Order: sequence, then C-alpha cells, then structure tokens
Amino acid sequence: MDLGLKGKVALVTGAGSQIGFGRAIAVTLAAEGCDVVVNDVSLDGAKQTAAQVIALGRRASAIRADVASSAEVSEMVRAALAEFGQIDILVNNAGIGSGGGPFVQTDEAAWDRLIGINFRGVLNCSKAVLPQMLARGSGKIVSIASGLGKSGGPNTAVYSATKGAVIAFTKSLAAEVAAQGINVNSVAPGISDTNFLRNADGSLRDPAGLEAVRRTIPLGRTTKPQDIANMVAFLASDLAADIVGQTFSVEGGRFMM
Repeated sequence: MDLGLKGKVALVTGAGSQIGFGRAIAVTLAAEGCDVVVNDVSLDGAKQTAAQVIALGRRASAIRADVASSAEVSEMVRAALAEFGQIDILVNNAGIGSGGGPFVQTDEAAWDRLIGINFRGVLNCSKAVLPQMLARGSGKIVSIASGLGKSGGPNTAVYSATKGAVIAFTKSLAAEVAAQGINVNSVAPGISDTNFLRNADGSLRDPAGLEAVRRTIPLGRTTKPQDIANMVAFLASDLAADIVGQTFSVEGGRFMM
C-alpha cells in the first residue's frame, strides 16, 4: 500500500543507534519516499543512518543535537529548514532509560536528565518545528512514549512519569492544533531487545531475564524496531488523517488496555 509519503521531509530524533527504533523509523520513512533529517547525540551514528537513507535514493542530513537543549534544537531545525525548505513529519524518538532501581535510590541529577531528554526534548522539538507546520497548515508529529507511561512499573518511577507526560502532552497538543491541519499522536512500544532497553533495565541485560519477560507476551516475542517503524509510518501518512491525540500500544498484547 502506498502511504503517500513520497517527497515529504521527516525529522527523526535519536536515530543513530544501530539497533533501535530511530534508525528503523528513518529507514522505513525513506523507503516510503521521505527525505530524512537524522538527529542523534552521536554524529557518527546519525551519519550511518543517513547513509542508509541515501542508499535508498533519498536525501538525508545528519545533525548532532541534544534534544534537552532548546538552543541546540533550534539550531538543528534552522539548519534542516535551510537545507530542505520544510519539515512535514517530526518523530520525537530520542530517549534514555533509568537503569532501573528503587525510586528512593535515585537522585535529582538522574531525574533532570530523564525529564530533559524524554519529556523536555519532546517539548523542544515540537515547539521548534510547529511554526512552519502551522504556517503551511499541515504536518504530522509522532512521539515515542512507552507502555510504562500507561501502566507504570516498579523501579521505573521517573522514567514512567516522563513517558506518561509524553502521552498527556500528545493529547493536549493534538486538541490544540488538529483544526489547523496537524495530527499529533504517539506510539507506546513494549519490551524490545534493543540497545536502549538493555541499558534501561538491568534485568534485560541477562538473556534469562529477557526470556522471562518474553514469556509474558501473548504474541510470544519481543517488539521489533520494525514494528514501531511501521506504526510511525502509518501515523505519518494521510491514511491516519482522522487519528488525533491517540497513543497506540505496539507490544504484542502484554498490556491490553
């Protein structure tokens, strides 16, 4: 099915990891015809993803920026608009995990970093990209939340809170800009054997721990980056024109709510 994305320009944050949602999203959007601005705090990783986009015959630009910094995000968006002229699709994918552990053992520096990247990063990027979307009367914003943003979970208090904030922000911003031609939605991934989740929860570094979690998933497998990329591509397309302010769980049925 043609998603009608050919010629669109997408900005995907946190897209430099070799095994992660961001790279899969960037490459999938490129395969659907998008030019892609690839962001990451690792410029080398962003360049590797950009090379995959270019290999598919699309234009790409790799830009290093920390999404927690409004100044760096503003400069990234300025550079992207100077090169591509517009940003049709924003995918707020950049995020970090907490490493796990009881809340009472966490510290304010860790809170600030989690909130800065996982939530403030979504605010920074959305605010920087929205003016030109509003001026054109069209655009798609898709943010990567988490199943833990809906359910919460032990040893993930601050991380879960940041993802819950993303879900609430998605609803509020969607209600604010839908009538102006901009769709805002989010995706809540489940357990995925990616570099991100292996760093986010210590138990997942152990193959036995990952297998124990896998047995709780009705589908019988962990979520793949491509599963998330497919949902993002759909939400970025005009096939999803009537979908506003929703958060879609993509997690094999582990949390049915």
